Amino acid sequence: MNIAIAGGTGFIGSALTGYLTGLGHHVYILTRNSTSRQNKDRITFVEWLRPDARPENHLPDLDAVVNLAGTSINKRWTAENKKSILQSRLDAVKEINRFISIMDHKPDVVVNASAVGWYGTSRTDEFTEKSSPADRDFLQYVCEHWEKEASRATEEDIRIVYARFGLILDDSEGALPLMMLPYKFFAGGPIGSGNQWYSWVHLQDVIQLLHFAIIHENVEGPLNVTAPNPERMKKFGKKLAAALSRPHWAPVPAFFIRNLLGEMSLLILEGQKAIPQKALAQGYTFTYPTLDKALNNITS
Repeated sequence: MNIAIAGGTGFIGSALTGYLTGLGHHVYILTRNSTSRQNKDRITFVEWLRPDARPENHLPDLDAVVNLAGTSINKRWTAENKKSILQSRLDAVKEINRFISIMDHKPDVVVNASAVGWYGTSRTDEFTEKSSPADRDFLQYVCEHWEKEASRATEEDIRIVYARFGLILDDSEGALPLMMLPYKFFAGGPIGSGNQWYSWVHLQDVIQLLHFAIIHENVEGPLNVTAPNPERMKKFGKKLAAALSRPHWAPVPAFFIRNLLGEMSLLILEGQKAIPQKALAQGYTFTYPTLDKALNNITS
């Protein structure tokens, strides 16, 4: 298959590119500066999101588009950063919709990134793809508008999947290396109340689920990209400590995290219990269904 990936050089995109090319697919990575990139076997860089860029002139007939583009949310949510977080996502989706609309051959599917933050936060509710948001916050607002803009692909009779990512676990990037750091210095412990849910997922299952969404025609709409066994923070921390052979004892007060991170602290102090009901119903088998297995793989 010919698959275009926006955000193909990022954390998830790089792993997905390697996985797809390993299966024999050709990946076209949409980038702001293709001249600094060297094409490789089954990987072609295509310039986009620049005034003179016309990616549609350099893309073949596509089978799928995966959109992972957007400014990182892992920075203090100032007014300026909030604007960048939202606008970068909307700009990418709008450009994808633009070039798809003028293509003679439309891709069969668009898989657009989102997050379980779409559900808001709750310590009591359980969320499946059929759930409504529990509350409204900045991340929920971003996800809602992100998915709404992406939904315009359905006007071209294209299947759309909203990949709602949970906390992605990997030892190289993402949140886990930061979470591991205090434990490595024997200072790890519960954060805040410890009762907040972490809907985690191993990076390997992330890329396999994205591929699963591409090739399975029955998968459409929201897709929770989370493992089937979320954990509350206090158990998550204990299992992380065990995997690292470190103690779990030094609590971090919620007020400290709020003062340090501001509004972005809700990513750590709050959470949601998101269940991958659709993936399970469609027959996806998780490589890492439990946190113990995932952490042992990452830390071994």
